[in-house]
Amino acid sequence: MNETVSIIIPIYNGEAYIDPCVENLVKQSYDQIEIILVDDGSEDDSLKKCMMWERKDGRVHVFSQKNKGVGAARNLGLENSTGSYIGFVDGDDWIDPDMYERMLGAMKAQAADTGICRYRQVHRNRTVDESRDRVILFEGQEALEQYVLETREYAIQNAAWNKLYKREILTGLSFPAGRWYEDIVFTTKALSRSECSVYLDMACYNYIIDREGSIMNVRINSRTFTDQIPAYYEKTAFLKGMGRQDLADLHNYFFYKRLLLFYDQVKASGQPERDDYLDRLTRIIRENRKYFEAAFKRPEADPRDYRKMKLFLKSPARYSRRIRFEKRVVIPLKVKVKKLIYKGSAH
Repeated sequence: MNETVSIIIPIYNGEAYIDPCVENLVKQSYDQIEIILVDDGSEDDSLKKCMMWERKDGRVHVFSQKNKGVGAARNLGLENSTGSYIGFVDGDDWIDPDMYERMLGAMKAQAADTGICRYRQVHRNRTVDESRDRVILFEGQEALEQYVLETREYAIQNAAWNKLYKREILTGLSFPAGRWYEDIVFTTKALSRSECSVYLDMACYNYIIDREGSIMNVRINSRTFTDQIPAYYEKTAFLKGMGRQDLADLHNYFFYKRLLLFYDQVKASGQPERDDYLDRLTRIIRENRKYFEAAFKRPEADPRDYRKMKLFLKSPARYSRRIRFEKRVVIPLKVKVKKLIYKGSAH
């Protein structure tokens, strides 16, 4: 294996994370790498730190732009990359020392266009690793299908950072600039182009869950409506446009189910925009009701989700009362019964 792997890292005010992140990359067991640091208009000393690494290691290349967001930073990295394979890393995460050697080796062994690995969820007081130490080959559109299915068995996810792509797969693709949730449509399009994907069910990437400012930690906000929900619409349209109405309907099932979860979260919050967001979510759900039958009748769909949606359409107030009852009474009771059954079986 002597092909160059280009690793693109967008950086914004990440001064404290740059050294451990880049040091982790330059020490990769696969050393034929190109490390592209893109400073996205940082207001701290991030750019200075990046330049220090460029002087220290010839494989590090630094680019800078005015603040345009993660998507635009990744696009600038893509435009200036030269590797036969492309990977992405977030500046405040870290990767295992043999991540790219393992991923590239698996891709080579299976003649795959795309490599995907599981990742560890790193919390402040614990680390979650659901690896099962196996390699799965996905042929044709099987990886895309598993991605849309959102199973825990295969943690494919929207994220760009747990994937390695052959360069040709990404030709003509770019991330939406200035938007959050920029991975949703990009990943969908990239996986749709992959004729063979290999999944490493072993964690190679360490994703920081509790970091300040992470989208994972941001409650429902204006970006949910301007960026995230439109990205789901675009994903549905793309799947339908490529002739996979089945996947479009399946994606819609998870999308509509997620809208109800958004509603629950906002309802339970005390945020100032609460009433406005509830009205907007109610309007979005009602506008999509003509697509519910196809989505909720999918064999993968839980019939209970359909019943909840029908109740919501009749009365959001009654729906909210039911959810509160389930959380306060039904779920604790089920947990109690399970514990009693477990104790009984142990004796």
